[in-house]
Amino acid sequence: MRPPTVVDEDVRQTLRTAARALLERLPELTGELVARTRGGDDVYSACVPYDEHWKSTLEGVRLGLTAILQEPSERRDLVFTRAMAQRRAEQGLPLESLLRMYRLAGQVTWSAIVDHMERERPDRLDVLVRAAGHVWHAIDRQSLVACDVYGRREQEILGRSKERVNALLDALLDGAADAGVVRAAADSLDLPERARYAVVTVRFPGGRHHDDVRLPATLGALRLLWRMRTGHEVAVVALGRATLDDLCQELSLIVSGVAGVSPVVTGLDELGTAHELASLAMRTCADGGPEIARLDERVPAVLMIGQPGVARHLVDGALGRLLALDPADRDTLLSTLETWLACDGSAARAAGRLFCHRNTIINRVRRIEQLTGRSLTRPRDIVDLALALDAIRLLPAAPPAKG
Repeated sequence: MRPPTVVDEDVRQTLRTAARALLERLPELTGELVARTRGGDDVYSACVPYDEHWKSTLEGVRLGLTAILQEPSERRDLVFTRAMAQRRAEQGLPLESLLRMYRLAGQVTWSAIVDHMERERPDRLDVLVRAAGHVWHAIDRQSLVACDVYGRREQEILGRSKERVNALLDALLDGAADAGVVRAAADSLDLPERARYAVVTVRFPGGRHHDDVRLPATLGALRLLWRMRTGHEVAVVALGRATLDDLCQELSLIVSGVAGVSPVVTGLDELGTAHELASLAMRTCADGGPEIARLDERVPAVLMIGQPGVARHLVDGALGRLLALDPADRDTLLSTLETWLACDGSAARAAGRLFCHRNTIINRVRRIEQLTGRSLTRPRDIVDLALALDAIRLLPAAPPAKG
């Protein structure tokens, strides 16, 4: 370290003389700094109570002036700076406002030093010019320390806040939220307790998660809050005036895998049920996708998922003899039945889809009726066969039919 020169010591003595004089004007300097800080920054006034601001400024100015009297290694003002920066971060004061306060502190302090020297020691003004660097270096050091501490504290607060938000969102989605949790969630998530919501579950190809897919917080006029679950993602959607058709249209732009969409619910306390229904709707999708399943359009298939024992009984009773055929014959008849149902019983349209003659479809339909014992002109029998087809698709592990 370079030993102090006569010039350096002259500067220090000049500053120390001024600092001792300014300590006697501490309330006056504090009042000026508080007034300038609050007068030009409404956010500061909103975040920091006046009495606390006055007391902390008084202590900060006192320590800043005292630091001039101390050796550089004894910077006690920096200890106070760390504590105050942490406090301001906790109060939600923007970092920009905090740093502006330090710039104002430098201006007030330097102006007071200049005024004192002009009155008391005008012959030392040339030395004061050389002292300017020392004063502003001290202010810069405080600003750097405050910025560092503020940033670290802000990240800690944001981390805890995010954990709380996620916990509240999980409670809503799991249906484990009582009235108090619902109110807390509404405040933390900035969502009304009573409003139109839907829940969406999404499974991307390969089971990718947030790290691989950027999930949007908004889709058009819709607001989405995402949570990661094992094997899929879940979003709470604030619908506003949008419909489920609007939601599905927006989802089609981002869903490359499969998705389930719940019915509309009217409050945060219903999100647990909506989540369950969206998950069931997603289970009706074929592997791979892209496919978006709305619960209100997949109720029969969801019923099959919810009652696998009954579904297998229906498959065995309705399609047992057909499933016992050799694979090629079985698959041809199943494909014909599925296409015929999709074409609303039109043999001509089914023939067009399957690239065969209309009479071929009619002959296959008659054979299906013989094997199943169901008539494809009787509504109740059609329901049995349609549900059995859904069960085969959704429950591939069903035991083979007997007979």
